[in-house]
This record gives sequence, structure tokens and C-alpha cells, in this order.
Amino acid sequence: MSKHFTIIAVACLAVMLTSCGASRGTIDYTALARAGLRLGIDIDRDDDHRLYVTASEWIGTPYKYGGTTQRGVDCSGFVRELCREVYGVELSRTADSQRKEDCRKVRRSKLDEGDLVFFKNARKSRTASHVGIYLKDNKFIHASTSGGVIVSDLREPYYDKTWLAGGRLK
Repeated sequence: MSKHFTIIAVACLAVMLTSCGASRGTIDYTALARAGLRLGIDIDRDDDHRLYVTASEWIGTPYKYGGTTQRGVDCSGFVRELCREVYGVELSRTADSQRKEDCRKVRRSKLDEGDLVFFKNARKSRTASHVGIYLKDNKFIHASTSGGVIVSDLREPYYDKTWLAGGRLK
């Protein structure tokens, strides 16, 4: 009788542990907490967890014109690599091509997680010279010439002044 009881107890325990894991899904709360701290953002249950965790791994990557790796990256290279990693989407290589070829225009007030944000060239007002990925709460992540991969706020005067367009991946 004790042998059967042991088998039943082990089977019940296995079912309970499996069901607990299923209700929790594959959420890595430690990785999310670390990502939230690195990005300076509160990550909610319904947010795009993969975007936040993957983006946070790029924080501090130095700026390198033409770069596409975590040893050095420029803005369009960063957006291209992040979209490849998170969404499996292959984007064009330049900010302006990403805006024109890879996105549908979206209003600034309608931005959603993972949308691209474009900023104009000082000399050519209709040309995108900088791109980042929108996170939430007016925050976006991008590769800056002055700080490498960082999170900035769309309401900062510089980004407000140079705003060109928002884009949703096609």
C-alpha cells in the first residue's frame, strides 16, 4: 500500500508542478526585473517582455558608425538587429529606408511598443537621419552618438524639435 501511495503522491506532485508552470508561462521575472531597472521602465504583465529583455541587453553598447554588433552599433544598425532578434523581421540598413520601405506611418499619439520613431536631419527636413524603437510612456531606445545605446524621452526638447514620424512595421 505504501508503494502505491508513494507513486500516487509523486504523480500528484508532478501534475501540480506542471500546472503551476503552465499558468505562469515562460515569464522570467528575474530577467524582466533586470530589464526594467536597466531601461528605467515599469514592465507590466501585458507588455512585450521579449522586446524589453532583449533591448535591455543592448544598454551601454558604444556608438560606432556602421556598426551592427554589441561591440559597437549605429542607430539604424541597432534597430535592424533588435527587430531581427525580437520580431524576426529583416529591415533596411538606413533610418530613411526603414521609414520609407519597412513601415506604415503612425501618429505620435498612437505609438505602440515596438513602433519605430524617426527624427529628421537638420539639413533635410523630410529625411530621417535617426531612428529608435518606442517602448512606452514616451520612452524609446536608440543608439546615440553621445551615449551609445540609451533610453530617451520623446518629450525632451531635442527630440520634440527633430521629430519626423512614427512607423509601424509592415
